Amino acid sequence: MSAGTSLAVETNGENESMESELQKGVKHLCERGITKVPTKYIWPIPDRPNSGNGNSSASNPNLKLPIIDFAKLQGSNRSQAINSLKNACEKFGFFQLVNHDIPKDVIESIIDVSKGFFELPFEERSKYMSTDMRSPVRYGTSSNQNKDDVFCWRDFLKLSCQPLSDVLPLWPSSPVDLRQAVLDYSKNTKFLYLMLTEAILESLGLKDITKKENENDEFREFKDGSQLIVVNCYPACPEPDLTLGLPPHSDYGLLTVLLQDEVQGLQIQYEGRWVTVEPLPDSLVVNIGDHLEIFSNGKYRSLIHRVLVNPSKSRISIASLHSLPFNSVVQPSPKLINEDNPRRYMDTDFASFLDYSSSSESKRKSFLESRKLT
Repeated sequence: MSAGTSLAVETNGENESMESELQKGVKHLCERGITKVPTKYIWPIPDRPNSGNGNSSASNPNLKLPIIDFAKLQGSNRSQAINSLKNACEKFGFFQLVNHDIPKDVIESIIDVSKGFFELPFEERSKYMSTDMRSPVRYGTSSNQNKDDVFCWRDFLKLSCQPLSDVLPLWPSSPVDLRQAVLDYSKNTKFLYLMLTEAILESLGLKDITKKENENDEFREFKDGSQLIVVNCYPACPEPDLTLGLPPHSDYGLLTVLLQDEVQGLQIQYEGRWVTVEPLPDSLVVNIGDHLEIFSNGKYRSLIHRVLVNPSKSRISIASLHSLPFNSVVQPSPKLINEDNPRRYMDTDFASFLDYSSSSESKRKSFLESRKLT
């Protein structure tokens, strides 16, 4: 073997070793004490946080997300609250939800076990690693570590919540109270989702769908829909201006209910500007997903958002993603299609989304774009 061949073999071996380390996730890299962002995580200059491709929140300091009071949706001022909800969905696709009634101890428990899971030794976390996007329990890194050209500074734990009796035994058994904490939180967020969905349907002029006497029970698909809990960990990053926690994207489902800790990171793109969503104490962030944009025939739009990382603080967020059952077809509501507002999207289903996501790098609203009718 020549010296050149020997060097090539050694170099390939080093590359394979580094690739193997990257597949173990950001938390693992940080535990090894890295002081620079590996090349795989460095985004092209136009896509970096301070590239000028979309202004920062500092340029628009007065822009605040609408605040929806959940208690008013259940009270005598419901019609006024419905109108506020309609405006929030039309203009932003995002809002802060206050007075949501999820007990404080449920919130504290889900945050504690989430932090606890990512503090487990890698050998314990890695038991749940999977590249199968259909797996009911999946620990991984980036967005799609099989396809991503550039990795995101993010590790995640995804837990399917359907049916609970089947998936609960598959959830991680460490920390010891993780299963109970996620179970309690998933039930509370499912209730919120159903109440919000009823209000959103009413705001679209589809109140009759939610009536119990509706013999077709169109609301059943919403009630029996899928739920996925995604716990995100964004470790402190030595060079946060070079990378992203999540790239610009929209969510695929109907509604996402997000709980975030006190560390800023979430940004939405509004009128060409990137605006930081400041964590509001005791609130949840709710956003419209691609499926609701399709169902509303474009009346309500899913908004592009991204996540920045912090130079000194780790960030935890817990997203509860809700949609129709996995085998259901998502289509524009026939009641929202007319001569003035023709059908804008083709039918789709969850399997189509998974196939699309498994075969391509997810960017912005690429899946939704593939569903649009020309």
